[in-house]
Amino acid sequence: MGSTFGTLFRITTWGESHGPALGVVIDGCPAGLELSESVIQRDLDRRRVGQSKVTSPRKETDRVTILSGVFEGRTTGAPISLITYNADADSSKYDAIRDLFRPGHADYTYWTKYGIRDHRGGGRSSARETWGRVAAGAIARAILATAGVDVYAFVRQLSTIEMETFDRAEIDQNLVRCPDPVAAQRMVDAIMAAKEDKDSIGGIVEIHADNVPPGLGEPTMDKLDGLIGHAMLSIPAVKGVEIGMGFDAVTLRGKQHNDGFYMDNGRVRTISNNAGGMLGGISDGEQIVARIAVKPTSSVSQEQRTVDLDGNERTVLVEGRHDPSICPRAVPVAEAMMALVLADLYLLNRAARI
Repeated sequence: MGSTFGTLFRITTWGESHGPALGVVIDGCPAGLELSESVIQRDLDRRRVGQSKVTSPRKETDRVTILSGVFEGRTTGAPISLITYNADADSSKYDAIRDLFRPGHADYTYWTKYGIRDHRGGGRSSARETWGRVAAGAIARAILATAGVDVYAFVRQLSTIEMETFDRAEIDQNLVRCPDPVAAQRMVDAIMAAKEDKDSIGGIVEIHADNVPPGLGEPTMDKLDGLIGHAMLSIPAVKGVEIGMGFDAVTLRGKQHNDGFYMDNGRVRTISNNAGGMLGGISDGEQIVARIAVKPTSSVSQEQRTVDLDGNERTVLVEGRHDPSICPRAVPVAEAMMALVLADLYLLNRAARI
């Protein structure tokens, strides 16, 4: 089972949604980096359940404990192991559907591949697994901060509601992490309407990385945009990734889409940023821009058609505590995956040439 991501800065997540604990092991972190549980907890608090009325009501503190790799507030170069203990897992809601495949979930595909599956909340396929990604991403963010790199994300669109203004300070000031306060309120209303209908909605999360040095990326198979695509599509519920203009690029001609170069205080810059901060799979020094399409939450409390383990056609009603929209909590996960990609490539780039 593929639970490891990265080359030099490498993480392995472990644990199940309704198991006793979740965790992550980070290998390849340089020694001497200032690190504390509070630094990691800041990002985890933005991902955790039970934050507001637009998220799952499951109550988990997601409190991180550092088990290894840090001494007197600094990393030692040894593997860093992080853990949190599940405190509010209620598996009883899943007993009635343990032999049924939930539509939109990985129940059927896990069963066909492994011949066994954890029916309690999806096991490893649950978005609860992303705790380890966000914890590791906080460390990657700390590495990038030494180079002045800043990673942040926000909800650009929810269902048919799109942001029209951008104020970064607004992102964490509203329930949906949208930089447009007017659109944010409309998004909250849309989530609550879907929740009332026992349904869910999806949206688009946009990720930016500022001050990324030029030269990051390992062509030809490990291009920067290819790794970002891999990282983002590995997030549960993500069904599409765009870099720069993305699919809108097809509406332009070549000269329109090309980002012209100019000199600015001895540095090569681009007039526009249609390429999203990379050319040929290598960062060009401009802002990295990516967007992910997040599908509506698969768990909805409405009767749906399905089959059981014996191949009998049945109906299923999924109960339990679920997010009516994944997008607000996907923001810190997307940030973490971007940070993991960039931190890995930043460290790899030190060996690119003498």
